Amino acid sequence: MSRRHPRPTPHQGPSPDQGRSSFVSAPDGVRLAVREWGDPDSAAPAVVLVHGYPDTHAVWRPIAGLLAANRRVVAYDVRGAGASDAPRRIGAYTLATLEADLGAVLDAVSPDRPVHLVGHDWGSIQSWEAVTGSALAERIASFTSVSGPCLDHAAHWFRAKARHPRPRGLAELAGQGLRSWYVGWFHLPLLPPLLWRTGLAKAWPALQHAIEGVPQGGSAPTLPSDAVRGLALYRANMLPRITRPRQRPTAIPVQVVVPQKDLYVSPALAGQAPQPWAPRLWRRPLRSGHWAPLTHDGVLARWIEEFAAHIDGAPAAPGLERAQVRPAGEGDASPFAGRLVVVTGAGSGIGRATALAFAEGGAAVIAADLDATAAARTAKLASLFGTPAHARTVDVSDAAAMEAFAKTVQSEHGTPDIVVNNAGIGMGGAFLDTSTADWEAVLGVNLMGVVHGCRLFGAQMKERGEGGHIVNIASAAAFTPSRTLPAYATTKAAVLMLSECLRAELADQGIGVSAVCPGFVNTGIARATRYVGVTGDEQERLRGNADRLYRLRNVGPERIAAAVLRSVAENRAVVPVAAEARIGSALRRLSPGTLRLIARRDLTPRSSSRRTR
Repeated sequence: MSRRHPRPTPHQGPSPDQGRSSFVSAPDGVRLAVREWGDPDSAAPAVVLVHGYPDTHAVWRPIAGLLAANRRVVAYDVRGAGASDAPRRIGAYTLATLEADLGAVLDAVSPDRPVHLVGHDWGSIQSWEAVTGSALAERIASFTSVSGPCLDHAAHWFRAKARHPRPRGLAELAGQGLRSWYVGWFHLPLLPPLLWRTGLAKAWPALQHAIEGVPQGGSAPTLPSDAVRGLALYRANMLPRITRPRQRPTAIPVQVVVPQKDLYVSPALAGQAPQPWAPRLWRRPLRSGHWAPLTHDGVLARWIEEFAAHIDGAPAAPGLERAQVRPAGEGDASPFAGRLVVVTGAGSGIGRATALAFAEGGAAVIAADLDATAAARTAKLASLFGTPAHARTVDVSDAAAMEAFAKTVQSEHGTPDIVVNNAGIGMGGAFLDTSTADWEAVLGVNLMGVVHGCRLFGAQMKERGEGGHIVNIASAAAFTPSRTLPAYATTKAAVLMLSECLRAELADQGIGVSAVCPGFVNTGIARATRYVGVTGDEQERLRGNADRLYRLRNVGPERIAAAVLRSVAENRAVVPVAAEARIGSALRRLSPGTLRLIARRDLTPRSSSRRTR
């Protein structure tokens, strides 16, 4: 069999989800078990998947099945695992040998065309050897790395952090040091193999399920021997690479998936280590643990396909475009650069100011409002900052309209990174003068509009798996009961509680939720406020009084917009803005009786129109 173009040796015909099986001979004669899915004659470049420790190719089956709809997909058991041969010498597991194994597989499955390479854990570590080397560089079109940094890059990262000690850097070093405890353990001569053979292998599926939610029943029957033989990966490579790191740049496009809850590779190491060495770098955070291929197969499959398609020539998907790491000095200082932001009630007031503030920070903005002309004006102003801006017309109280709006945003622009539920209406007057129709109107916009925005876009963010942020505009009225604002205050208090509940629910998904609570804001809205139970003349008098109060207070919408951006950047839960809001929040905690006394006073009503706050 030719070493340059070895043919896969047919093995047996498993079920479709297991893939077509064959064997390939490595240069040193080790036989590697190969699995394939999809059309072998597909015009698209193949995807090659490399597993980690102590797994086999089976870790990739869910993702391979999804990718096979468009591509030929190849996975193989690395030496020492699964159905592949297992040399006994530790020297047979060096990174150079593993790189040669990958070369043999590429010669067999795609001798004339570069492939898209994907690696997880040790599969990623060994793939970095090929990606940063010269022997296989022309055979690899792109590389997606999951939970496995280049050991040379990691060593340089450790040294850079230690050479220039800063509190954050030292904390990152300590975090990775704690995660790497097992590396020293794996170098012990007798205990690790004994532990795997006497119970850990049997308990491993249950541990993975309990810690990360990995589905049980997928472990290979060869796990005990795979785990013992795989210890050679650590013993043959860790110390030489960490103590004597090489300069390992690469020109190959690299997508780094950064699991945020990885117990073994910190997000700091995974996300930062490749940056000096890979000028064509995309970084995508994922709210998962270490075994993301088994817990987030749908998200990973989509990202792998998006990246491969883009490298093949397709336009970048919105999420991928925003994930590209820009070289220093290209204007990405703002945390919102490249983000996609949806703002409801963006036609004027706080909504418009918020949309413009995000646009100034480099975000793409979708300005939604009931007034199409006002939304278009906001989008036009936002576009002057040089970022994409689009206007949409939607009634937030209409569930069907909001459903259609959310689907349109996702299909045309992608899942938003930030959603600001700002649209609302104001209503003043006594409770007994507030009709059922009045309650339906104010609840429909102020509360259900927020519910629709949170539910629809929150579901998109959760499915995407990259986190996000939702900002709900409440009010100082959420803290302060008032005899003149029963309907309005009730809806804003509900928005505040909804935000607190949702924040707890979505925290594990990396989705922050903030409630911003403005006080009196001078947005010119007082003249549009509706008061129930009064005559027309009284309505105008009350509007005039409120307008004068708002102008006298003179808190501009730009101040609230700045608070919105701060709530996202700092992931703050509740943000009172202006003195009256902060005082109300403090009294709510310290002296609620004082608030009740104030509520009995007939204070001038304050409210907002549907298009503003």
